[in-house]
Amino acid sequence: MDLWFDPFCPFAWVTSRWLIEVEKVRPIDIRWHIMSLNVLNEDKDVPEAYREQIARAIEPVRVVAAARAKHGDQAVGPLYTELGTRLHNERQIKRLGKLRETVEEALEAAGLERELADAMDSEEFDEAVRESHHEGIGLVGQEVGTPVIRIGDNAFFGPVITKIYRGEEAGRLWDGVVAVTSFDEFFELKRSRTKMPAFG
Repeated sequence: MDLWFDPFCPFAWVTSRWLIEVEKVRPIDIRWHIMSLNVLNEDKDVPEAYREQIARAIEPVRVVAAARAKHGDQAVGPLYTELGTRLHNERQIKRLGKLRETVEEALEAAGLERELADAMDSEEFDEAVRESHHEGIGLVGQEVGTPVIRIGDNAFFGPVITKIYRGEEAGRLWDGVVAVTSFDEFFELKRSRTKMPAFG
């Protein structure tokens, strides 16, 4: 299965951690891909405060693209884990003034060169970011965001969850998601979200 994520998105982070739990109880193998909240919203009417935040979101995405270019696909998942742990679990996303430091720490923890953080301020990998983003969003349409999941020929946005399910509970949710999204004519289930993501 394939997962498209932006490291800044807390909902993609929760979904990704759930999928790691699913991997322990169901025969799946996660392939990691980047997408960009910045690219997704560049032509949309969004609040200015949100636009300012996602303007910084492109920076870690560029670094993941640089790591992938230098070290291959196998570098993406571990780097995302280190970035997400710092940005979300440790709440360093609230310290955007120290984003470079956060990214460098994540790179080192993932066994990668701290110098890859130079990509944050470079447009060198923007084409690769856009290519990966458009591959993922092209599967599900422009009205959604991150995460995007593909299972074989079946792709969808979400699931948007606020809890990291574990063990067989994680597997049961996976089974249900796969079941409903396998129908070609099934498009949407939704209810108002009343909880924020919990990363524990």
